[in-house]
Amino acid sequence: MTDSERTRVAVVTGAGGGVGGRLVRTLAEDGWRVLAVVRKDADVHELDAIDGVQAHLVDLLDAEGIERWTAWVNEHEPDGIELLANVAAVASVGPVETATADVWDTVLRTNVVAPALLTRGLLPAIRRTRGSIVFVNSGAGERAIPNHVVYASSKHALRALANTIRLEEAGNGVRVGTVYPGQIDTSMLRGIDETLGVEFHGEDYIRPQTVADAIVWIADAPDDVHITNVDLRPRQEVSSSFNV
Repeated sequence: MTDSERTRVAVVTGAGGGVGGRLVRTLAEDGWRVLAVVRKDADVHELDAIDGVQAHLVDLLDAEGIERWTAWVNEHEPDGIELLANVAAVASVGPVETATADVWDTVLRTNVVAPALLTRGLLPAIRRTRGSIVFVNSGAGERAIPNHVVYASSKHALRALANTIRLEEAGNGVRVGTVYPGQIDTSMLRGIDETLGVEFHGEDYIRPQTVADAIVWIADAPDDVHITNVDLRPRQEVSSSFNV
């Protein structure tokens, strides 16, 4: 089978969320085979019903579990994978004085350590196809935001992770890109806004499908280009907890 005849394979984390869910469906509609990483049984049943999608329960706080799962992927995908999309994330709200050690641990392990371990474990499969790794970051990874100290810190660390992997893997033909969305119409942002007493204007925010399309655009880029950093912002100025 030639490369042009082979069905491309993607791994998508956060597949039960707004952006990850739309990405899984878009890739499947485009003919990809998708390994969708989720954290709830209900998401497994929903995504397994989609042609071309295989859902996997993976605890992103379990380093040994991530290692076992990536080893399974390498064994069962001997031809490699073309895309690793690190979409999963959690957020914490509040200033540094209220951020406990447990909060720091959970957010950093989910938003930084898990993507790092997944990338490390899947590198052999990605190198085989000279594939792409895409990280979904945030505007919080580019600037400081009051009341988001833990989340912003995790996203700044994710930015450094992606930029360093890009340099390290350039010689192996692996492309590494990051998408930096502004406010997205997701349940996560709704919860953050409600916690901070900020009115949620989902109709004015970026649609999850738009972010998913940006990730596909990066993965589908021709061989002569390496798309590294993509900023996405709502078309008009909007108010939310991320600009108060």
